[in-house]
Amino acid sequence: MAVTIRDVARRAHVSVATVSRALTSPELVRPETRSRVLAAATELGYQPNRAARGLITGKTGNIGIVVPDLDNPFFTGVLKAVQARAMQADYAVFVADSDEDPVAEAKLVHAMAKQVDGVVLCAPGLEDSQVYEVAGATSLVLLNRRLPGVPAALMDSAGGMHAVIDHLVALGHHRIAYLNGPRTSWSNQERRRGLMKAVAQHKVDLVDLGPFAPRYEGGLQAADLAVAADTTAIVAYNDIMALGVLARLRDRGISVPGDVSVTGFDDLTYAALCSPALTTVAMPVAQAGRTAVNLLLDWLDSDNTEVPQIVAETQLIVRGTTTPPRK
Repeated sequence: MAVTIRDVARRAHVSVATVSRALTSPELVRPETRSRVLAAATELGYQPNRAARGLITGKTGNIGIVVPDLDNPFFTGVLKAVQARAMQADYAVFVADSDEDPVAEAKLVHAMAKQVDGVVLCAPGLEDSQVYEVAGATSLVLLNRRLPGVPAALMDSAGGMHAVIDHLVALGHHRIAYLNGPRTSWSNQERRRGLMKAVAQHKVDLVDLGPFAPRYEGGLQAADLAVAADTTAIVAYNDIMALGVLARLRDRGISVPGDVSVTGFDDLTYAALCSPALTTVAMPVAQAGRTAVNLLLDWLDSDNTEVPQIVAETQLIVRGTTTPPRK
């Protein structure tokens, strides 16, 4: 039979109420009493009933995460890190995919708000006012989106893109195409911020193309336009788009990196496995996922009015798709 809170109370020689306080509000119980309760719970293998604990604490023990596209391995990487960190904190995770639809994003957050203590909203496509509106429905942490007044786990996309252009210019490239992601994407705006700063610094001839869907098909479409623009290097919004570029160039008999260099962004597993291996920017996905959960749990347990926004560093990974241009 399952061990109950009454069994723990009998073993520790305290009341049921004392056991409840020791497990949910330890600051209200004397240290020696709490130690006795925890020892009894461990000996008996007691597992608190989540629903019952919720009635006592007012918390569900659940958090939610909304991502724009679970087909994109970038977001499955985030999800894996979020789930691992939540499990350590004894929280369950509810997952929803908005399919790149801002209207669906808002509806999913509102639906989750009734069942979770807070939500991690990943790379939202919502307008700023809409993000503030859903933040009023539940405790909210953003991942890869900066907005004043909302806690956020961020990755330095601008710095990563600047490093890409520095690398290409050092190889001798001066006419470079950038394949934009979604126009409303904050990540694309951040990458463009780093791009434009580097382009101005190095006096690069930039061919600005797109926007394109941040998918393999978007890269297939973009590749022909970049080739027609007579560029020596192509910078894709993300790795999946870059893989589409590589496939289209291969179909056309255009050598990479002999005829044109190609870079991606994210450093997905596929980036190292394709041939030639893709030069890209490593995004600290696992670190950002853990940080988002930590921020959410701190937000739930603290009365602090400070709103932290933590930025993790990115890193350029040089592989086989970039080389000096042919003379």
